[in-house]
Amino acid sequence: MAGMSMNKAIHGAFRRDLTRFLDALGRFADGDRKRAAGLAKAWANFDTELTYHHHGEHDIAWPALRAVGVGDEVLSGLDGEHEAMEAALATARTRIDAFASSATAADAEAARAAITELQSVMESHMSHEEQETEPVFLANAGEPEMKDMGKKFGRERSPMAAGRFFAWVTDGASSDELASIKGQVPGPVLMIIGGLFGRGYRRDVAPVWKA
Repeated sequence: MAGMSMNKAIHGAFRRDLTRFLDALGRFADGDRKRAAGLAKAWANFDTELTYHHHGEHDIAWPALRAVGVGDEVLSGLDGEHEAMEAALATARTRIDAFASSATAADAEAARAAITELQSVMESHMSHEEQETEPVFLANAGEPEMKDMGKKFGRERSPMAAGRFFAWVTDGASSDELASIKGQVPGPVLMIIGGLFGRGYRRDVAPVWKA
C-alpha cells in the first residue's frame, strides 16, 4: 500500500506555495516591479491549481469516496470548508491584484495578511480532509472506483495543463511526496508530459521561488 495519496501530495504543493508567498512578500522591496510581476505569475498558477483542485474534489473525488463508504455528512462538511476557502481565496486574489499593479510595500503587506488568513483556512481544511479521507484513499487504492477517479482527473486536463501540474506538484516536493506521485503516475507520463508541457511552469514560475 502506498504511504501517501496523490491528494495529500497535492496538499503538500499548496502548503509550499503558501509558505513561499509569505516569505517573499515579507521581504518585498518597495517599488520592485519585476519582483511583483513574478509573484503575480506564481499566484496565477497557485490560484488556477487550487480552484481546479477543490472543484475537482466535489465533482470527481467525492462521488468516488461516497462509492467506497464515506458518508454524505463528511463530504458536505468538507464542501462547507471549501466555501470558506473560496471566500479567503477571493480576498487574497484582490490583494494580489492590487499589489501587482502598485508594487508597493504597503500592498505587499496587505497581500501577505490576506494570504496568512488563506493559509489558516486552508490548513484547517486540508488537515481535516486528510484525517477523514487519507485512510480511505490508501485502503481503497486498488479499487475500481479509485482507478476510475484517477482516470477522470486525467481526462479533465489538457496536455499543457497536465504538464504544468506535474512540474508544479513536484517542485520542492519531499521524498515521500515524490514517491507517492511516481508510484501513481507512469514514468513516461511524468517524463514526457511533465518534461515537455511543464516548460511554461519551469520558465515562468519556478524561477520566482529561486530569486
